[in-house]
Amino acid sequence: MLLPSPERQQVSSSQREDLRLASAQLSGVKRRYFQASIAIKYCQGNARLTERIFGWSRATVALGLAEKRTGISCTGAQTGFSGAKRWEEKQPKVADSLVKLAESHSQQDPTFATTIAYTRLTAAEALKQLAQQGDLPEQLPSLSTMIEVLNRMDYRLRKVVKAKPQKKFQKPMIFLTTSIPIKNS
Repeated sequence: MLLPSPERQQVSSSQREDLRLASAQLSGVKRRYFQASIAIKYCQGNARLTERIFGWSRATVALGLAEKRTGISCTGAQTGFSGAKRWEEKQPKVADSLVKLAESHSQQDPTFATTIAYTRLTAAEALKQLAQQGDLPEQLPSLSTMIEVLNRMDYRLRKVVKAKPQKKFQKPMIFLTTSIPIKNS
């Protein structure tokens, strides 16, 4: 049994259950950060004491404390090296050609409200022009993938407009009112 320490805050059993539930809802870096924060607040940053009170793995808490102290988050091998790479990562030279091609057909949003560039270049036309440049068919993505690639690169298919004409507003009409005396009958 732990003796109460003046430096350590006491945690009731209902609080302990609530904190365990909150920790179970998180995963990865967020969970470790949460557990490290709780360890600092209630257990003086002691991973073993945190394990004893809350039942969390002391290795996970220690890693969370180190991440919080250094500001560097750790990535596991499963997370870091799993999943399929994007087409742009697999074919960087062809992706550079696509960027140059799309830039030559694009225009900034006339309102400058977004950073998205609008282009006349369709995905089918992009594939056709990349094939004409000499890129091998196995290097080129499918049509649906090309649409996603263009969207990820912030190119949207829209009609390119040089400038939107301003609407001509009608001048507001001013009504003059005069007071007419009303006779009581």
